[in-house]
Amino acid sequence: MIIKILGEGCSKCDEQLKNVEKAIEELGLEADIQKVEDFREIVVYGVMSTPALVVDEVVKSSGRVLSVKEVKKYL
Repeated sequence: MIIKILGEGCSKCDEQLKNVEKAIEELGLEADIQKVEDFREIVVYGVMSTPALVVDEVVKSSGRVLSVKEVKKYL
């Protein structure tokens, strides 16, 4: 599983990353987590507000920080 956190390095993006890491740990999954901060790459996904969560190249959420529980639903 490839998970991407899209965002330009703001505190909300960091919080999203922490919640994703915790969700993966709690579920016992193995995943490649990537933080994407390049604006041009973010736009390719059609995301206009960050942070965004992308799982296996599908945008699952954008514009808000997901809780650990919400992240688990998408994984």
